[in-house]
Amino acid sequence: MTAALLSLVVLLAGCGTVPQRRPPGGAVAPTGKEWMPPATPGAQGAGPPRPRLARRDVYAADRPGMLSPAVRGFPARVYVPGGADGTVTVIDQATFRVVGRLAVGRLPQHVTPSHDLRTLWVGNNLGDSLTPVDPATGRAGRRVPVTDPYNLYFTPDGRQAIVVAERLRRLDFRDPRTMRLRRSLPVPCLGVDHLDFDADGRYLLASCEFGARIVRVDVQRQRVTGSLRLPAGSMPQDVKLAPDGGLFYVADLVAGGTWLVDGARLRVVGLVRTGRGAHGLYVSRDSRLLYVSNRGDGSVSAVSFATRRVIATWRIPGGSPDMGGVSADGRVLWLSGRYDAEVYAIDTRTGRLRARIGVGADPHGLCVYPQPGRYSLGHTGVFR
Repeated sequence: MTAALLSLVVLLAGCGTVPQRRPPGGAVAPTGKEWMPPATPGAQGAGPPRPRLARRDVYAADRPGMLSPAVRGFPARVYVPGGADGTVTVIDQATFRVVGRLAVGRLPQHVTPSHDLRTLWVGNNLGDSLTPVDPATGRAGRRVPVTDPYNLYFTPDGRQAIVVAERLRRLDFRDPRTMRLRRSLPVPCLGVDHLDFDADGRYLLASCEFGARIVRVDVQRQRVTGSLRLPAGSMPQDVKLAPDGGLFYVADLVAGGTWLVDGARLRVVGLVRTGRGAHGLYVSRDSRLLYVSNRGDGSVSAVSFATRRVIATWRIPGGSPDMGGVSADGRVLWLSGRYDAEVYAIDTRTGRLRARIGVGADPHGLCVYPQPGRYSLGHTGVFR
């Protein structure tokens, strides 16, 4: 198999695009050509990450009501990328209704809040571009050429955007506003796709879905400092730091749960079994629980950070919960139904399914916005 063909196979396996029905209502809005992401004064010299609000909780700034002044007044929406038709479906969080659709680019994978919280970036994976969206107006701007933007993150100090170029097997360090390439870092594994940073922003752990590995990268020096091999056949997915900063949780589609990884020593210290196809990881607003979407089981597991055990499992009959986020008040967990052209709104107090909303085919990394937090680390909304 040629390198080019292998890259294509890897991409399609990760994307899982399946033709589905189109969303109800709402015309496709043309991509705007006037709006561009606003400049953030001092962004390039932002310095070290801001200190934690609580010594033992990296998510202390994510409590209900703690919206940054930068996002107050933004309408509460859910932005859902549809991989099959190159659009983003927009849902009103209050009414659970589709209120619009945006034309973006080929195979949009994730919708990502910028570090300064003022812009949403849509990663058009096969379109080799990022589309900026103004969350105040819902208007899309001019596409920015970016190669292979499967996923997007920002260093805690705000100085670097990191484009996860999955099919090219590299992390691209870019200007966080213009997205101009600064440096490409090859990674020694197939399918690099998700990552998270340690509590101090010194290093990151990235999962390699098709290489059964986790790699560690020195953020400042932009170099790989270690690689952890997982059991044969593993398919690591989303990565999330525990609130106390001690361990990383790494979802695994094949293991049916989340690995507990000591990032400093780069070793596995346990596995929390949640369900078939464990994929997305989301922290509750009080930092007590980790919500794990089990795509293969059609369920969501609530894992206690204190005991590292599943305390509740919520079923979505016939569903395929994938990626999403938690509402600003913490009461609703929003997840895309990857293989069912729908979005789920789940009550986090009872586990009851409040709504199933039809959207475009192959919905993936939806973004719930706005959310509390001082700044964004990227993905579909990781805030500190």
